[in-house]
Amino acid sequence: MDRSPPVSIPRLETRRLKLREYRMEDFDAFAAHLADPESTAFIGAADRRNAWRIFGCQMGLWVLQGAGWWGVEVRETGQLVGSVGAFFREGWPEIEIGWNTFRAFQGHGFAREAAGEAVRYALEVRREACVTALIESRNTASLGVASRLGMRHDADVELHGKPLGRYVRGR
Repeated sequence: MDRSPPVSIPRLETRRLKLREYRMEDFDAFAAHLADPESTAFIGAADRRNAWRIFGCQMGLWVLQGAGWWGVEVRETGQLVGSVGAFFREGWPEIEIGWNTFRAFQGHGFAREAAGEAVRYALEVRREACVTALIESRNTASLGVASRLGMRHDADVELHGKPLGRYVRGR
């Protein structure tokens, strides 16, 4: 049986990385990342059952909205190192960029490189007017990524009762 997704998910490449659809063999690493309280300090940890829901939901966004999340792998080795998304939250008009690097691979610039490609895709290919990122003020690593991507603080917002900074970059 063909288990490929029934929609076209764009595959993108950077100098070091491939952004591609989630695959079943990605789930163990994805779930381990979401179960790690240090890695998820700003997004909240999830047990394996909820990780499966998140994994499926992120993949399903491609079907619902034509935008979603990619698995990020190192081109040279095929190793999955995290995920990056260009997606729409329910009820929010602008596309949002999100990124996660598995702890063992943090500090190598993978988040900036993958998120930079997601920004390029959103602005140049999808022709979105702007991209946003929602970041907690204590998340200095993600604030650094956003800054290197040319994103600037636009407003303070609340999402599910949690205060976040809204960072924006236009075309």
